[in-house]
Amino acid sequence: MVLGKVKSLTISFDCLNDSNVPVYSSGDTVSGRVNLEVTGEIRVKSLKIHARGHAKVRWTESRNAGSNTAYTQNYTEEVEYFNHKDILVGHERDDDNSEEGLHTIHSGRHEYAFSFELPQTPLATSFEGRHGSVRYWVKAELHRPWFLPVKLKKEFTVFEHIDINTPSLLSPQAGTKEKTLCCWFCTSGPISLSAKIERKGYTPGESIQIFAEIENCSSRVVVPKAAIYQTQAFYAKGKMKEVKQLVANLRGDSLSSGKTETWNGKQLKIPPVSPSILDCSIIRVEYSLMVYVDIPGAMDLFLNLPLVIGTIPLHPFGSRTSSVSSQCSMNMTWLGLTLPERPEAPPSYAEVVTEEQRQSSLAPVGACDDFERGLPGPLFAYIQEFRFLPPPLYSEIDPNPDQPTDDRPSCPSR
Repeated sequence: MVLGKVKSLTISFDCLNDSNVPVYSSGDTVSGRVNLEVTGEIRVKSLKIHARGHAKVRWTESRNAGSNTAYTQNYTEEVEYFNHKDILVGHERDDDNSEEGLHTIHSGRHEYAFSFELPQTPLATSFEGRHGSVRYWVKAELHRPWFLPVKLKKEFTVFEHIDINTPSLLSPQAGTKEKTLCCWFCTSGPISLSAKIERKGYTPGESIQIFAEIENCSSRVVVPKAAIYQTQAFYAKGKMKEVKQLVANLRGDSLSSGKTETWNGKQLKIPPVSPSILDCSIIRVEYSLMVYVDIPGAMDLFLNLPLVIGTIPLHPFGSRTSSVSSQCSMNMTWLGLTLPERPEAPPSYAEVVTEEQRQSSLAPVGACDDFERGLPGPLFAYIQEFRFLPPPLYSEIDPNPDQPTDDRPSCPSR
């Protein structure tokens, strides 16, 4: 008897996106097929799958125990999100080499479907970091007596969705800082920085519009800059390991002494990055926008504005403040489709009140009748006349425009 051979063992998922990558979220059903191709007839004990999701961190630190003694301290931690096992063919037995109860698989290609449900509780987004990772995978194992098991592992991606259309992520972020440079007994003027962005939440591919004003009252030439940073934090055994990485940056024009530069929506594009991870107990991934002034020969002046990188982009009719104003914004958008660009003037006085109505309202009223109503005659007549006075002339030009003032102190003279 010639024993058959296993030619291939593969795993395929049913849920694929445009990039041909299996992507799921908490509560989704993960389904797919284990594909087995054999040349000749084989007898197997079992064909099973093992699906697992977990976060894991690991790093080492060197320690000194004395003048000539050193050792390495390991820091590891793990969080398991789910652990699922299923037998597709055969059954589980303690004796791997038993010839009883074996299942025969004939020559050719065979498909075995599998399915399991991800937990409804929040899952951490798939992530690969310097000192840790969040991974989800399915492993197929083919067991035969007197043979080593044939194993194959295939990972899939999990996104814990972050919707940036929430009030907390639509709120503007802003800050102001100032720095005075000193050199021995000489003090120069201050360098001031103010920056603002429209919201806290963004998705990869969007551009952040930066509104900033940089005023240089010092004696040095400075350069305004902006950068997006990703901060990875790993936790194990009460310790934390942090890694900070530059994601994107931009540079403004050099600013000489006494000059001011204004950014009216300067754009900084977010490249493809991992979403923020905020709910994992051992791994956190956070982002921030740093707007700063590069000062030669001194510490930089900088502002940190927190960011959240989400997975659900801004709704086209979404508000930048709250869900209630979002609905108002949508209604105004629809109203804008029917309203003219320039409002029409109100109707003339003659179109609203006829001359007969005005004259009749001015008819004399007896004093006795006036006092019965609790009003003196002349005053009541004045009220009646005032009710039909014509409105002021309509004009779209403000006759008393506000005069803008600039009370901001200027840089001290050199």
